[in-house]
Amino acid sequence: MADLTTPATPFFFATMGLEHWYLKRRRGDGPPTAGDYERRDTIASLAMGTASLFAPMLLRKAFRPVTPGRGRWGAALVVGAIGAAAATTVADVLAQRTADGLPEAGALPDPAARATAGRADAAATATPDNGVAPATANGVAPAAGNGVGPATGAVRTFEDGKASLGRTRRRRLARRARRFASTTGAAAVTAGVSAACLGWVNATLANRMWERRGKRHDLGTGVLVTAGAILAWDFIYYLNHRLSHESRLMWAMHVVHHSSEHYNLSTALRQPVADTFTLSIPYSAMCLLGVRPSVLETARGVNLLYQYWIHTETIPKLGRFEEVFNTPSHHRVHHGSNRRYLDRNHGSILIIWDRLFGTFQRELDEEPVVYGLTKNIDTFNLARIATHEHADIISDVAASDNWSDRLGFVFRGPGWAYDRHARALAVTSGV
Repeated sequence: MADLTTPATPFFFATMGLEHWYLKRRRGDGPPTAGDYERRDTIASLAMGTASLFAPMLLRKAFRPVTPGRGRWGAALVVGAIGAAAATTVADVLAQRTADGLPEAGALPDPAARATAGRADAAATATPDNGVAPATANGVAPAAGNGVGPATGAVRTFEDGKASLGRTRRRRLARRARRFASTTGAAAVTAGVSAACLGWVNATLANRMWERRGKRHDLGTGVLVTAGAILAWDFIYYLNHRLSHESRLMWAMHVVHHSSEHYNLSTALRQPVADTFTLSIPYSAMCLLGVRPSVLETARGVNLLYQYWIHTETIPKLGRFEEVFNTPSHHRVHHGSNRRYLDRNHGSILIIWDRLFGTFQRELDEEPVVYGLTKNIDTFNLARIATHEHADIISDVAASDNWSDRLGFVFRGPGWAYDRHARALAVTSGV
């Protein structure tokens, strides 16, 4: 069956127009609400929706030459990632070793050492109260101004200068090594993650998975098979959707859908365009069990069509229906930036997965939903909307000085990245 969302396009626009008319009439002369259609926001959502239909095909074609297992340059991408990672590791070690034992740039000398040196100098140069210079071991007092007395101080000054020069050189080398590791580390992570994502997407295409099933049974296109595929898709969707909030790499793609501070039917069409760069659980695994790719496409279409109508503030709570199915009320919670609502209600058609796995949150009358991100990007620039989190990941990786942080900024949750930033800020500010 063909993609169900394409023939549904006139329905999308008709219902958005109806919702806009209803909201405008209901509001009257009242203040704007989060459900209103704001012109720039709506245009951005529609543009992202349109781009999401064509961009994946264009991106797959553009990146086909560097796709591992498919393009002739795929192996070169992998080798480049490994080489950059090795160079980064060497630079990390060099930076660490040259920086060990060095005071931070601009640090003051140790007060205790300075006081000790001061007392030694005073003892070497001071005269007793009687005005007679202290005698040396042979009983001869050092003559002032002949260069004999201050020799120790001169040597010490020379040695201190030599040590300071050595520290300066080591510090300069450490800075250069860190700058090098910053560039190669970002390159290694970018190339490595790109290779992994491109290779994964290529390997898990539905047609490829169907071919790999070998002589396994063909389940056909009956009603029961289609219903089972829809249910299985719904469950896998829950897992992937949850992962999209708990892994920053997947959040970088999914954040597009959450970037609007408004919530209406147009928000449903604000979809990511870079799904080529993902490591999601493959829906196509069902093909290995005998589910045809055409049935899989039907399950996908039903899933997307259902999710369209739940992006609205015009439909209130739906009573007993909400115990089993995802509803506008449940999904409003999902789009909330309130702390209580974060990372909740990941279901598509059914809400039972959230109830089973502890991610369900009911919409509360006493806490209205605040839409958008915990830190909004405040832009309608399409390129910025689509790529801002990817750019932030690369920036964080480049600023890291160890592999634990580099990989953490990519694969760990967005919350971990924000906490890591807060700790780093506290250290640099001396808090």
